[in-house]
Amino acid sequence: MKSVALLDDGDRDALRERFGARAWFGEPLAPFTWWKIGGPADALVEVRTSDELAFVLRRVLRRRLPMFVLGSGSNLLVGDGGIRGIVLRLEGEFAALDVRAEDGAVVAEAGGSASLAALCAKVANLGGVGVDGLAGIPATVGGSIRMNAGTDREIGEFAREVVVQTPAQPEPHAIAVAWRYRSTTIPPDAIVARTTLRFERGAPAEVRERLQSRLVRRKATQPVAIPNSGSCFRNPDGDHAGRLIEAAGAKGWREGKAEVSPLHANFIVNTGGATARDVAVLLARVRRTVEERFGVDLQLEVHLVGEFTDTACPV
Repeated sequence: MKSVALLDDGDRDALRERFGARAWFGEPLAPFTWWKIGGPADALVEVRTSDELAFVLRRVLRRRLPMFVLGSGSNLLVGDGGIRGIVLRLEGEFAALDVRAEDGAVVAEAGGSASLAALCAKVANLGGVGVDGLAGIPATVGGSIRMNAGTDREIGEFAREVVVQTPAQPEPHAIAVAWRYRSTTIPPDAIVARTTLRFERGAPAEVRERLQSRLVRRKATQPVAIPNSGSCFRNPDGDHAGRLIEAAGAKGWREGKAEVSPLHANFIVNTGGATARDVAVLLARVRRTVEERFGVDLQLEVHLVGEFTDTACPV
């Protein structure tokens, strides 16, 4: 059954008037995701300033429309039926990135859609200690803040200020955040507009070497050349999801054009033409098998959004 768009003519007219060619309707989202999977958005809008974002947020509140921010498109499975409501891509001032040395520290001020990879490189060049813990994560700064991304060190450890905009309070404002493993207390409807990070300053050459070492190791152990969305499951306490999945014999499992990577078991790759349903069914099969074999209920790290057609989402 075909989904019904939630926007009316007034919504579309208002978005066209404010954003012109930066508002698209019925645009497939697959090209914007790392998995290269995803159906159409009712509306896809490129927002460049906090005033423009506030405009959208006020309309979202007034019309009670669903809203979703599409960052780098990693860590995300968009349903084949697409996403209802308004999907936002943050550009312009939200992509700003300023990194400087200051009083024995390296301070980074970044917009929500700034590249985390670019931030890591700039911070490392000035000797920001610990930034290598964020190396190789395919995300925007805002997405990283929301999920408290990291490896042995997480981005929340370095965050000094988080500024958001919400439908109820559309102007930029700072909030207090509690940091947890792969999650935070940032409200679901809050959009990270910008953040300030602070790193202790060390020797730039040493920090760059650690950063590069991590990037080389990731490239050698992860399927970076094939469309994927990063790690699919969170690591359970005291173990690694990839180890459990491999021990369950799941490497190489396929569903349609989706495959559990033979290189790293916690990655599912799109071998060409995979659907969201293919990936979702494979995720469910892996999760069920690991629980049956080892009694561990793996929790998803990848986020499933939008509408999954033909069948209820099995994960």
